Amino acid sequence: MIKNYIKTAFRTLTKNRSYSTINIAGLAVSLSAAILILLWVWDELSFDRMHSKGDRIYQVSTTFDVTSENVWPVGPPPLALFGKAEIPGIADACRSSNSDAVLTMANSDRKFDENGQYVDPSFFDIFDFTLLEGDLRNPFIDNNSIVLTKTLAKKYFGSEDAMGQTVLINMDEGATEGKRSFRVTGILEDFPTNSSIEADFLLPFDLLNENGDGINGEWGNFGYRTFFLLNERVNPSNVGQQLADLHRKNNEAEIFKTLVYFLQPLENVHLYNAKGEDNGMQQVRIFALVAGIILLIACINYVNLVTARSTRRSKEVGVRKVIGANRFHLFWQFITESVVIFVIAMLLAIGLSYAAMPLYNGLSGKEMVFSLLDIRIWMLFAGSLAAVVLLAGIYPALLLSTFKPAQALKGILPGIGRNNGFRKALVVIQFSCSVVLIIATIIISRQLDFIRKKELGYNKENVFFFNQRNFSGRFDAVRAELENHPGIAGVTAASGNISNIGSGTGDIAWEGKPASMANFMVNFMSVDHKFLEVIGLQLADGRGFTDTPADSSYIILNETAVKQMGLEEPIVGKPITFRDQPRTVVGVVKDFHFNNLKIAIGPCVLFSDSGMPLGGMYVKTTGNEASQAIAAVNKQWQQYNSEFEFEYQFMDESFDKLYKSDIQAGKLFNVFAGIAILISCLGLFGLVTFTAETKVKEIGIRKTLGASVANIIVLISKDFLKLVGISFVVAFPLAWWMMSRWLENYVYRTAIEWWVFAIAGLAAFAIAAITVCGKSLKAAQENPIKAIRTE
Repeated sequence: MIKNYIKTAFRTLTKNRSYSTINIAGLAVSLSAAILILLWVWDELSFDRMHSKGDRIYQVSTTFDVTSENVWPVGPPPLALFGKAEIPGIADACRSSNSDAVLTMANSDRKFDENGQYVDPSFFDIFDFTLLEGDLRNPFIDNNSIVLTKTLAKKYFGSEDAMGQTVLINMDEGATEGKRSFRVTGILEDFPTNSSIEADFLLPFDLLNENGDGINGEWGNFGYRTFFLLNERVNPSNVGQQLADLHRKNNEAEIFKTLVYFLQPLENVHLYNAKGEDNGMQQVRIFALVAGIILLIACINYVNLVTARSTRRSKEVGVRKVIGANRFHLFWQFITESVVIFVIAMLLAIGLSYAAMPLYNGLSGKEMVFSLLDIRIWMLFAGSLAAVVLLAGIYPALLLSTFKPAQALKGILPGIGRNNGFRKALVVIQFSCSVVLIIATIIISRQLDFIRKKELGYNKENVFFFNQRNFSGRFDAVRAELENHPGIAGVTAASGNISNIGSGTGDIAWEGKPASMANFMVNFMSVDHKFLEVIGLQLADGRGFTDTPADSSYIILNETAVKQMGLEEPIVGKPITFRDQPRTVVGVVKDFHFNNLKIAIGPCVLFSDSGMPLGGMYVKTTGNEASQAIAAVNKQWQQYNSEFEFEYQFMDESFDKLYKSDIQAGKLFNVFAGIAILISCLGLFGLVTFTAETKVKEIGIRKTLGASVANIIVLISKDFLKLVGISFVVAFPLAWWMMSRWLENYVYRTAIEWWVFAIAGLAAFAIAAITVCGKSLKAAQENPIKAIRTE
């Protein structure tokens, strides 16, 4: 019996090839698109979920004002030690910090610039990263121990066993001497790509305590990622409060009176900020919604075409009943047809997904793997099959199987076959989704374009920067040589990246500072005297630095700092205490963006300090001669930094990196929105084709009586285009609400203009009109005599 059902189903598919093609193609493309989208969603949701104790691991974040946006995912070094020792709810603690160490193989002059981390020995007790070789309980035998990842060990030592081997490390990357030997005491499996903790090698955190008094007593040094493993059923909010009290107990400075520690679940670090607010989760929800919309549109196509064609199958049902088929047989025959169509579409979707993965990974910037061993893929298939069978299988099957043979043979079909209100509602839903996606695509593209073209307050064009390394000890000589090159317009240096200043302090005081501003924080960066000129920062008042010893007693504020500090005119000449040193305001720089545009411009201080290394060199080119400028720098690099590869980055590229995930998500959204619109048009094409077929005799008679081609096109198209128009009423307010919510993620954002809706409406209407009228035109051009005779 089942074999007969399947055979009949294939006969029906081959008999109605156009409808079968539309249904199978729509389902296959939608399933493949949904798979690709959900792979991205699952990858985002999988971050930091590989640890068995993950539900008890928390990362510390710090703020000095619970109402502000200034929250840093770091804490002071003593916090982990004192917290573990004095707070009962804490089972274990671990600190980590980026390492600037430069590795060199023994008996080799070649240096490797890798990404390292200083970590406490408890690192492997808290996290489940796999140590392939070495002792989990004691990964660092002493402070001269190092743990390498498997890839790094293979890179350095090839097939030779790395355990016990020696590597040399310059603890200060700018130093030419002082290499120190480290013995490999562990080989670590490479960190997963979906881990927020990444490194190529690990060094003992105690190395940071070897100089001077060490850092374990520095309660004011907020620069270290700190993780706590809490005991079972411990409230993290209570522990955060206890940590803040513990901090104030050990350091009673005024600024710490309002100190707040947040304990953020490690599993939330990737998609939420320290306060638990969305920091990427909304994007994940949007993509999951798009996957659902694509599947919904494909199912609507299938439902519409199956129910529309039910009138054409009434005589088939009647004949089957006359020759003995009962309701049970007919029901399972139609269910089998739905299952066969879905299985074929599923097989095609699997092939499409495999074929698309390399391109998709390149577009998304991820390393996702599509595997049929993933149970979630089969759950998606099962859910989609259930939806198809329920929506487009069971209902028509029940309806058709209950027809009375006499009525069916006469072509009399009660219910859904003639009452097409259900199909009209589905078409409205379908195109409402498409219009929403078109509007979303336009607004997302406008916002990303707005970010790229936003006036930042400085000139990021034709400027590249790099880590100075050995240039730092002879910066003036290198600059003088480079500035003689015709392709170089200027050279300067700073302690950080101007597009992403990550340093902040509350160590600032001025006359009249109110007690309520004891926790006032400023961003800061040490700069060279030519920095303002080369980067293009504009002064609102005063002057810049002059390359004299007096510069170390001056300070430059941005306009936001002046406003928030409540300084009154004249600003220039006012005394300020900054980083425990008395300084004088020498200038006020116009506000510029030194963080991404999701964050409002905050107070910023530029200063000159010979004690703070200016690690970043900025070279401004003339534009047309950028390649010559790079070559000139590379020549100097080979003279002073020959053991390192010359790695540079243009500032506009660095700026785009801040929005890399948004840009990639925008591209993916455009692709999948286009797929959804394509599937909608495919379904509309199928319905128009069916309508034209059912009106063949009517069209022939009308043409015989003198109807023009335009009249016939209007006859077939008007009802469909009305439905598309109605979808605008549903889609416009929904799209406005959704995109308004999305834009709230950006402090600086584009406006939602009326013309966006007009363009989206015209685009959707044009796409639908081309789809509908194209098929209608073909029907209208058929020979009317042939149509009447055929009928």
